[in-house]
Amino acid sequence: MAESNRRGEDAADDRLDDEVVADEADAAEADEPVSRGGTATRSRKRADEADSKPKARSETDRVGFFGRIARFFREVVAELRKVIWPTRKELLTYTAVVVTFVAVVTALVVGLDFVFAKGALWVFGNSS
Repeated sequence: MAESNRRGEDAADDRLDDEVVADEADAAEADEPVSRGGTATRSRKRADEADSKPKARSETDRVGFFGRIARFFREVVAELRKVIWPTRKELLTYTAVVVTFVAVVTALVVGLDFVFAKGALWVFGNSS
């Protein structure tokens, strides 16, 4: 910031270089599609790019049933490698939180069931 405020020939040269770089970046961004909102956009190929590269043989041939199953398992393994697995301490903490929450909700449901059962017996009378 301080360097851009200095006076002299060097500062003017720096500003000109920055403008040239910014113009080149703007020109490159003009070719890219603009994202509207939070949705993902796919870049569209130009007509000359779409026809210039022939498709590979694997893209044009149909893959058999077992080939699709094998590809599915390869993709599953690839995705599982990307997972950030919790440490043992984190796993025990998360497990304790879940078990405690389930116990509290179960106790709440049992308590409400008992209260409503007693209320129904009181309203409709005890047949015994």
